[in-house]
Amino acid sequence: MKTSKHILKSVLLMVVSLAMMSFRTVDERAAEALARRVMGTKAKAVVFEQTDSPTDSYELLQKGKKVLIRGNNANSMAVGLNRYIQQYCLANVSWFDFNPVEFPQTMPQVPEKVSGKVEVPIRFFLNYCTFGYTMPWWKWEQWERFIDWMALNGVNMPLAITGQEAVWQKVWRKYGLTDEQIRAYFTGPAHLPWQRMINIDRWQGPLPQSWIDGQAKLQKRILSRERELNMTPVLPAFSGHIPAELEEAVPGIKTSKVNRWCNFNEKYRCTYLNPSDPIFARIQKDFLEEQTKMYGTNHIYGVDLFNEVSPPSWEPDSLAKISAGVYESLASVDPEAIWLQMAWLFISNKRAWTPERIKAYLTAVPQGKMIMLDYECDYTEIWRLTEHFYGHKFIWCYLGNFGGMTEIEGDYKLNARLIAGTKKEGGPEFVGIGSTLEGFGVNEPVYEALMAQAWDTGVGFDEYIDNIADRHLGHIDPTYRAFWHTMVDKVCTTHTSTGAAGIINAHPNLEGEWNWTTELRKGYDIANLDEALALLEQVKGTSNYLKFDLANTRRQSIRNRALAVRKRFSDAYKAAVEREKNQTSPTSIEQSKAKAADREAMVAASQEFLGMCDQLVAVLKTCPEFSLNDWIRDARSWGKNKAEKNYFEMNARTIITVWGDSYQLSDYANRDWDGLVETFYKVRWQMFFDAVLAAYDAGEPFVNLRGPRVPNGKTKEECERALKLDAEIWDFETRWAHWQ
Repeated sequence: MKTSKHILKSVLLMVVSLAMMSFRTVDERAAEALARRVMGTKAKAVVFEQTDSPTDSYELLQKGKKVLIRGNNANSMAVGLNRYIQQYCLANVSWFDFNPVEFPQTMPQVPEKVSGKVEVPIRFFLNYCTFGYTMPWWKWEQWERFIDWMALNGVNMPLAITGQEAVWQKVWRKYGLTDEQIRAYFTGPAHLPWQRMINIDRWQGPLPQSWIDGQAKLQKRILSRERELNMTPVLPAFSGHIPAELEEAVPGIKTSKVNRWCNFNEKYRCTYLNPSDPIFARIQKDFLEEQTKMYGTNHIYGVDLFNEVSPPSWEPDSLAKISAGVYESLASVDPEAIWLQMAWLFISNKRAWTPERIKAYLTAVPQGKMIMLDYECDYTEIWRLTEHFYGHKFIWCYLGNFGGMTEIEGDYKLNARLIAGTKKEGGPEFVGIGSTLEGFGVNEPVYEALMAQAWDTGVGFDEYIDNIADRHLGHIDPTYRAFWHTMVDKVCTTHTSTGAAGIINAHPNLEGEWNWTTELRKGYDIANLDEALALLEQVKGTSNYLKFDLANTRRQSIRNRALAVRKRFSDAYKAAVEREKNQTSPTSIEQSKAKAADREAMVAASQEFLGMCDQLVAVLKTCPEFSLNDWIRDARSWGKNKAEKNYFEMNARTIITVWGDSYQLSDYANRDWDGLVETFYKVRWQMFFDAVLAAYDAGEPFVNLRGPRVPNGKTKEECERALKLDAEIWDFETRWAHWQ
């Protein structure tokens, strides 16, 4: 009888439990699932409750032994959960899946209610380029953590362009193109963002069918999870970019060639279809219908025309007809369509995009039907120069990283000041905050701080910086807090620049920068970073984030100091050459000794520089964030056979080194990675030092170059040694990337 009672009690408890679960809203269940993913068994410490607030908001309060997180939807509850994790648990959820979340043994309570209310409705994240510089090889495990990170940080409008090649394949088949033609039109995987932005076709194609199919499956999972967490994914739409073969399949269509982008060979040049051609709207319809069948729609579409290329005509009327044609093609298929357009084209070609042309282009689209991404507001706020984009809604964006490079950057105070100014002066057109980072780089906290400014939480700036230290360590440490404030006050003080690099990663030369892709200047006194490092090295702890902060700061210190060593080598060489030029007696013992000393100074500086490369590698080996092996492993994992694995590895190696088919973009995506420094950057410097010393020993000049060309005032003969070295380096680079 006692057993029967126990069975009955268990059944009743199960029924009650199931009944309670059935009363949970969809959003509450999504928040609970998120908590389980990032907290594991610790998720039992929190419960969620959905409110009927008309705006995004959350609150945290203690409810018995559990922390109650209330919010109007799953996304708001996720932001509330993140506040609990960061502010009370002193823990942090990384955007990388390999970083553990380090919770205290006893989960803390919330002593009094705290709340947050959103101040801007849209929180945007990602850039076309991020899908090439950081995410091309990701599998679901990596995407799952990153989507959770976005939700925890309040992102509700992510760019979602994965898997579109599967849609285009279906569309172009309808127009008579073969699968071979279509796959050859696509670039290699890491270069697809620039194929999607009408910059290059065919480079390192054809794209394997296994990749196209695998990305389509991945996109379905990405979109399902993003929508589950109340995000509005931005899917692509037709911009006018077509395969050149379509001109033969559909004779008489109105096409033009965009200008060659970044000096790529003519065969990689893109073909553009004018929206005035009736077939434009037909292709738009075919694409949107196929895409909606595969991926659904949230009625907001990213369409980006003329990114770093020129339109067919600069006449304002022509620009207006193009933008009007694009919008009309969208609206004819989806009357609810909103066009999301990045404003980078106005920054990248300021001279051509005059106010008259910008106004014509934008005002041809009905107000309320376009949202502009003000792409790099820490550099230029386009909304202030265009009467708030002539009435269109806009999102204030911080770019923060070019190429996935590993420079410590990001001006926390400037971002806060500019966003505060936009909140006051942006008017009704200002609807969002976002980031258009090209790659993840090494500055995750600056993006978390950026997204936090979308919310009114009552947490002050200095208090927020304190909490970065607290949650990176797991407890309060005044020295760690001092490190972070030193970084924010004295190091992270300039906007991000293209080509931000260390001298070790730069193409070797005697002085200055060899190419625009590596800019060596620092916007701070490098002694300030070493001051911060001295503080950090006093901090005791075992946290994963402390380990990373140490490696990241030590790494930056080495790359900062290496520039002075390059200068010592160059100064020694120039002094030696000058001494040779002015010598009066070639056989003088004193002069022979001086010559030997000059050479010895060059050798000493070169050895010190190469030794710093080794020091850098030793630091990089301590953290997975700095691993070339992982990048290549992930790329190869997409291959179905050895040939495909080798193909993906070649593409992965290319984009982080030579990038394209000429030196134009070489080192644009340079980064401090174990495996890259010792096998690529250090090898180039050894070649350089050997070449300069050989020239000196032979009594021949070694001319400093900027790019592989003869500088003004020099002859080809004078530059022979340097030009020969550059040719040898290019040969080495392309062989390293496996595409020669």
